[in-house]
Amino acid sequence: MPDELAANLEVVRRTIAERAMRAGRDPASITLVAVTKTFPVARIREAIALGLTTLGENRVQEAVSKIDAIGTRDAAWHLIGHLQTNKAKLIEGRFAMVQSIDRVEVVEALDRRLTRPLDVLIDVNVAEEPQKTGALPVDLPAIAQAVVAASQLRLRGLMTVAPMASDPEQVRPVFRRLRALRDETNQRLGMALPVLSMGMTDDYPIAVEEGATMLRLGRALFGPR
Repeated sequence: MPDELAANLEVVRRTIAERAMRAGRDPASITLVAVTKTFPVARIREAIALGLTTLGENRVQEAVSKIDAIGTRDAAWHLIGHLQTNKAKLIEGRFAMVQSIDRVEVVEALDRRLTRPLDVLIDVNVAEEPQKTGALPVDLPAIAQAVVAASQLRLRGLMTVAPMASDPEQVRPVFRRLRALRDETNQRLGMALPVLSMGMTDDYPIAVEEGATMLRLGRALFGPR
């Protein structure tokens, strides 16, 4: 299993390097977030040993037991799934970043609970898919303003989950739109937002070409769940 993970990681890194160079980008500017949902602690330790030290979990409850077992010294844990306001109390001391801020209520719930700064991204439902969570683009300015006004939250950028598509090229406009929304938010707030978390197993090469600084990869690294 470690050999399979190492081989998959090599393929991913080679693909990132090729697409980054095609876009005139430095591959080192792109962070791999290894999505570890449903994988056991032993598998996650293998990933950390290979240098995958930024880990993404979708569900707070599942993540808590893993984080408590592995700790935060050797890995930075990101919450990449929907955050319910009643789970805000479980974030501090465990997660280095919450990528899934999508409502002002979540901003307020987190800020009330935190006693030290936390990096966050706003999750934008760029394609406005009704079945998905994430802020609609029209709501982004108000949520961004709420994060900036919060005492313990540090807005670092935006995140999106692109629609499922048989041809990854079909989601290129979604990634371009997120980048444009980020640039608009930069100007509106008068501050730099360096992080664009976009691109998953099926579409990450396109995301790299369109400016992703974080890729959230599960199957591409670990194989089928």
